[in-house]
Amino acid sequence: MLRQTLCLVLALWAGSAKAQGIEAWQPPTLTTVRYDEDWDRLVNPSERTGRWTERFKYLPLGEDGAYLVSGLELRARNENYRSNLWGGADAPDDGYLWVRALPYGDLHVGRFRAFVQPIAAYAISVAPSASPVDRTSLDLLQGFADVRLGPGRTGDTKGFGVTVRAGRELMSFGNERLIGTRYGPNVPLAFDGVRAIVSLPGAVVSIMDKRPVRQGLREFDDRSDRRRRLSGLYATIPHEGGELDIYWLRYGNAAASFADGEGRETRYSVGARLGGSAGHWHWDVEGVFQYGKLAASRIRAWTGSIELGHRFPESDLSPDALLRVSVISGDRRSDDDRIGTFNALFPRGKYFGELSPVGPTNLVAVTPRLTLSIAEPLTVAFAATAYWRYATADGVYDIPGNLIRPAGGSRARSIGQEIETSFSWQAMPELEVSGSVSVFNAGTFLRETGPHRTIGMVALETNFRF
Repeated sequence: MLRQTLCLVLALWAGSAKAQGIEAWQPPTLTTVRYDEDWDRLVNPSERTGRWTERFKYLPLGEDGAYLVSGLELRARNENYRSNLWGGADAPDDGYLWVRALPYGDLHVGRFRAFVQPIAAYAISVAPSASPVDRTSLDLLQGFADVRLGPGRTGDTKGFGVTVRAGRELMSFGNERLIGTRYGPNVPLAFDGVRAIVSLPGAVVSIMDKRPVRQGLREFDDRSDRRRRLSGLYATIPHEGGELDIYWLRYGNAAASFADGEGRETRYSVGARLGGSAGHWHWDVEGVFQYGKLAASRIRAWTGSIELGHRFPESDLSPDALLRVSVISGDRRSDDDRIGTFNALFPRGKYFGELSPVGPTNLVAVTPRLTLSIAEPLTVAFAATAYWRYATADGVYDIPGNLIRPAGGSRARSIGQEIETSFSWQAMPELEVSGSVSVFNAGTFLRETGPHRTIGMVALETNFRF
């Protein structure tokens, strides 16, 4: 009875939205980086639908074809923890509010472009104090200029062209296992430097030399991190039903620290990813090998991940069932000159879910996930994840790669099990309401080495974007 009532309410809402013209508007998919959204179709008046946001997406400037694209994100997110870090955090029982505003302006003048996106990010009631991931006050999140040499748009795979870009930008590659925007936390991660985006027939190659941005807590105090540097090549080859990524990355850190050593780190990552879909099946497979040096020790690390899912669109609630398996190397011996600990570099935030106390280092993780479409604007997902240590001589790390629980002599592999329920409601084309309830039960390793209470987290978020 409850389900039928809910579907009836949502159907009435959808009918009302259609009557107001909401359903007729089909904008480009909004992205986290914002600069790669294509709004050029609005240059032609016949392509416009009258949606109120279109006036911000194409603002002509003079008679020479120059125009401005603008947009905004307003997000508020409340998170409430009990026994954070299994009771070992400075404030294990914590509840706080994140708020951020991300306006942007994108100026196009012929083949020249300038993109600016400030950020205002604040945190309320974070205990014991807010970190740069929680707040950065008012600062510049993105600010770059680029020029297109050759025909077509940046990222076009139909011909040859080069876009040369300099400044500060968010970057998102593949499934964000190595380079992501850190969009889930309150302050995304940007990079300073230069990038050339080479368009080839059938491929796009990014050639980059970047430094991550170190956020400060005050206004306009974000700076390039002089200790860390990322450079390399990342190629994407689209094909029918998906894409193939191939990459080589060089990462340097003047002050790296792992369970088996610390010092200057020079690490190379060679990897490939295949993502796509066919019929009702969809998949994402990726493998990475890392080599290099940490001080006087050799680095030999690796990871492999596979996601396989199947949709059932003809069934009630249109289930989408997915299984994800990740194996990520750790250091097998602490008394040799070899480092086996994988470095995920700059991975996506909320890596394994809304509650992600464990990061992608020295880990085996298995996640079954089921997503249900209650009605077109509302989806509900259920997920469970089991975590084990890959190497018993190595510890447990968080998402940024910090060691949060040393091995401590324990030979146990089980870190714990997590269950999570989440929902997402697209209340309007510009407004999404989402939430989650998560529980992480400590396994044998955590029980043998320190605090091991069950973590609980409840989160609620509203996100207005156009």
